Amino acid sequence: MSLLSPEWTSLLYLIAAVCFILALRGLSSPKTARRGNLIGAAGALLAVITVFLSARIENIPAIIIAIAVGSAIAAPISRRVEMTQMPQLVALFNGVGGGAAALVAVLELGSTDSPWSKVAVVFTMLIGAVSFSGSAVTVGKLQGLISSRPLIFPGLAIVMGGIVLAALVAGGFVVATGAAGWAIGLLVLGLLVGALLVLPVGGADVPIVISLLNAFTGLAVAASGIVLGNLLLVVAGTLVGASGTILTRAMASAMGRGVSGILFGAFKGGSTAGSTAQSDRPVRSSNAEDVAVLLNYAQRVVIVPGYGLAVAQGQHTIAELATTLEARGIEVVFAIHPVAGRMPGHMNVLLAEANVPYEALKEMAEVNPEFKNTDVALVVGANDVVNPAAKTSPGSPIYGMPILDVGDARQVVFLKRSMRPGFAGIENELLYDPRTTLLFGDAKDSLTKVLGAVNAL
Repeated sequence: MSLLSPEWTSLLYLIAAVCFILALRGLSSPKTARRGNLIGAAGALLAVITVFLSARIENIPAIIIAIAVGSAIAAPISRRVEMTQMPQLVALFNGVGGGAAALVAVLELGSTDSPWSKVAVVFTMLIGAVSFSGSAVTVGKLQGLISSRPLIFPGLAIVMGGIVLAALVAGGFVVATGAAGWAIGLLVLGLLVGALLVLPVGGADVPIVISLLNAFTGLAVAASGIVLGNLLLVVAGTLVGASGTILTRAMASAMGRGVSGILFGAFKGGSTAGSTAQSDRPVRSSNAEDVAVLLNYAQRVVIVPGYGLAVAQGQHTIAELATTLEARGIEVVFAIHPVAGRMPGHMNVLLAEANVPYEALKEMAEVNPEFKNTDVALVVGANDVVNPAAKTSPGSPIYGMPILDVGDARQVVFLKRSMRPGFAGIENELLYDPRTTLLFGDAKDSLTKVLGAVNAL
């Protein structure tokens, strides 16, 4: 017996599903993203309450304990995570979702005799396990626990093919016999597939793989909804799977690469991870006062934010610098590359936190033609997304990736910690251009000094 009738359960699930759809629509635009998040959170809360009230009364204590344990783990992690670690958190939660779907499928294996239901169980187990282990590897790469360079070994493709074949065979035996031993074997093989799928991925491709694994988790959740006969899980999982797939394709397109090339490029020697060596070639460096003079006498300034800005937590300082320049009649806009940072929208969220108006954020296609009329391009903590090697060096691992054309500006100023290459691990020839000036140091400290120098003029 439960506290909620089946009719009310179905109605509340339908309302929650509509909330999820409206949330996705809201997230399609920065202006409505906050509202979309709130609608999605309300839908999730409604879904959890509905599950709670529709459960058998004798199971409610176990549900309360599970919620308490999960909240005790997740809440502190979410509150303490820094903006620079947000991609790791997203990947971690995504992996937990895939792992949960796989475990639910294992528990449901013995309660179904239908071959089609067992097929759904096998699919959920395999995809959920792949998502769990693959997401764990992406967390390790982004956190620096695992090298961001592609990790491969001779015969990797053959080993991977053998494991996938073994997983399919194990899945077939699970459908035919329903034996728990084959199910455990399938889970182990799925975990190996996920790890071996992500380990060869390097450098700037990791955020794209996170998005792909998010789509995998959505598919696993949708399949678990079929196993459990839960329409809400089917709807929610399908939405996540579809949106994750669209986002993955959009990010890959922004990198000028195909999804298959990102996943399997290392098998044939291609990757976006290069050398991490620091160059000793001479460059033109400057101080904060000189940069302030350049900015003060410009008519148009384009700021290009990158991961280094997020690491330094300099978003509030750069927003104040932009406001100060605008007060002097200087046009200031922010150029946003689709894959700047470590996750889609990373720079948008970072600047929104500093109350930078949405109107000041210009997407790549909109801002690129305007660089020719820009006096100063101020690049803060970005490297790969402005690297001309993407256009001029066919042998470069990022060749073909659309970039922000900061080289077209009259003057370019880079704020960098050192001459080490960016996340893709390749040298940027723009740093040695006669029109380029470098200001070395922590981005926030450098911006603070530049702001002080501007105010002193």
